[in-house]
Amino acid sequence: MDAVIGIRGGDEVGELAALVGWLRAERELQGAVQVLRGDIAATELGSGLDVISVAVGSGGVGVALAQSLSAWLGARRSDVKVTVTANGRTVEVDARRVSDPVGLITRILGGDDDPGN
Repeated sequence: MDAVIGIRGGDEVGELAALVGWLRAERELQGAVQVLRGDIAATELGSGLDVISVAVGSGGVGVALAQSLSAWLGARRSDVKVTVTANGRTVEVDARRVSDPVGLITRILGGDDDPGN
């Protein structure tokens, strides 16, 4: 299963690039993080970063991803929101307004039936 991560707010391209570097520095996530780029429109010179894909399988990668995302969000100075899509569901985590991002993200990655708890 892949978790797809997007950024909303602030300097989205810069924040996404910072998150890619952060995740790739995590030992448990090395080799699992990819950048997915969108198609280039006829009026554009190139595409920026669109989303991050993280291969989440067994061995605690989902927990490591949730913890790493939570730490990254805690270090942000700007008002940034991270969108995580996995198991056919999406959750948006606001860096300044969610008290337990690890629990919320872990439930989505684990396929829990009630992501709102």
